[in-house]
Amino acid sequence: MTEPLPPAALPAPLAGRLLVVDDQKNMRATTAMVLRQAGYLVDEAEDGAAALKRLEGDSYDVVLTDLRMPDVDGMEVLRTVRQVAPETEVIVMTAYGTIESAVEAMRRGAHDFIAKPFKEDELLLRAAKAVEKRRLVGQVSVLSGEFRRRFGLDHIIGRSAGLREVLDRVVKVAPSDATVLITGESGTGKEVVARALHVASRRGDRPFVPVNCAAITETLLESELFGHARGAFTGATRARRGLFEEADGGTLFIDEIGETAPGFQAKLLRVLQDGELRRVGESLPVRVDVRIIAATNQDLRKAIGEKRFREDLFYRLNVVPIRIPPLRERLEDVPLLAVHFLAQYNQRAGTQKVFAPAALAELTEHSWPGNVRELENMVEQAAALSPGVEIGPEGIEFEPSALPRPEPRPGQARTLAAAVEEAERGSIQAALQRCDGDLGRVALELGVSSTTLWRKMKRLGVTVRPG
Repeated sequence: MTEPLPPAALPAPLAGRLLVVDDQKNMRATTAMVLRQAGYLVDEAEDGAAALKRLEGDSYDVVLTDLRMPDVDGMEVLRTVRQVAPETEVIVMTAYGTIESAVEAMRRGAHDFIAKPFKEDELLLRAAKAVEKRRLVGQVSVLSGEFRRRFGLDHIIGRSAGLREVLDRVVKVAPSDATVLITGESGTGKEVVARALHVASRRGDRPFVPVNCAAITETLLESELFGHARGAFTGATRARRGLFEEADGGTLFIDEIGETAPGFQAKLLRVLQDGELRRVGESLPVRVDVRIIAATNQDLRKAIGEKRFREDLFYRLNVVPIRIPPLRERLEDVPLLAVHFLAQYNQRAGTQKVFAPAALAELTEHSWPGNVRELENMVEQAAALSPGVEIGPEGIEFEPSALPRPEPRPGQARTLAAAVEEAERGSIQAALQRCDGDLGRVALELGVSSTTLWRKMKRLGVTVRPG
């Protein structure tokens, strides 16, 4: 090894715990000595088998392992680390300098590789980066667990990739004051995410003030947000602070921002730009310190094209976009959500109801146009109407369409959905006739489960005719 760089040129050691694995005694001892002198806690393993034994009882921030060793090689050490301690970073050392072996190790999960012979400063730099990454990953993991418990994210249930992406973004942006625009269909949980962003921020001990723009008439919305002076309009018998002032120092959650009129949007933009507002009927400005989180179920870019939404306001709000995927895009979360909502029902009602596996399977085959809100209502309905402890598939009753599907006019093409339903109905009816009404044989012939067949028959209005 060569002379190290001056201490100022290297990252400060983080006192991590490292394991050096090498069957060449001199190389192993020298590597461990350099790392110890830099302030790390270092153990040594004379070969791969000894490393595996150490990994059974000890935990490490970083494992540095030679690739070429007899019996148990470095790839096996890497594989074991990934299984028993996935949070531990691995640096592979190779005396052969082959790109192929290094690339293969990285593909299998190694953090980095270093080719022998290496310089001391190169070893220390790579070790410092690996330890730092291990610490950062650990902090994020702890933060995520605390975040869910402390900030009510136990109500955001699921393990889908789409939901993990949302939570990851929430954790990253929450500590800042950046304006956030949350998009998603109705019922996806936009306000829950907004509250999590607020509570995890430095403003968490200050007010969180929500306002639904769709629930307030255009004439009252300005007064509601900005406040008004006494006598500013008919009925204004006293001065009133608006929601912006109520949220001062905290967070204002503006839901359904796409429902606002362009005139109001211009006034809102001015407040966001200047940090000042004017109450209706007053001329003196009022300074406010508010973080804005907005939400909408509309396509605001389309609204901009249709001149229904101001482009400058959109860019002012869309600093950090967070899209909440609809439930149909994360159906793997449905059983977890259903069990969660049923547990809440049991707690309120003092019952101990459970879902039959077939009932959970039934729930995952629905498209959930009402998203999480629809699922919650469905679970409560099923629990309330099911007489026994177990809720079976027969207890799942999806809401029929409020309006009958109109029949096409002569010469008018049928919709694709109608054509698919007609084809499905015809196939099931034909199979029922061939199989003499034996649903098991019908399901087998059509290549679907009995639960799926039952669900489709119920939805399509197909019944088994007796005899």
